[in-house]
Amino acid sequence: MSVAEIKNKERVINELMSFIRKVLVEPEICEKALDIAREHLNDENAEVVIADMLSASTNIKIPVEHSEADKLFLEVLIDVIKDEQALY
Repeated sequence: MSVAEIKNKERVINELMSFIRKVLVEPEICEKALDIAREHLNDENAEVVIADMLSASTNIKIPVEHSEADKLFLEVLIDVIKDEQALY
């Protein structure tokens, strides 16, 4: 693994840690994120719509160009909602 790849992985981990801190300090972000994902899961470009809605309604700011950490978060969020829906 190159130094650049290691640095990128460290950056992703740090970004995810920052996000987790925000959720732990403001737990309502989690419920808001889940609500937004439920509402927009089947939209065209769901990841973009969910990211935009989260950025507009919480202190989680996901830029237009999603980072690797942003993509991972959105993927996990959508997977949680799909799993939730599969139970019903």
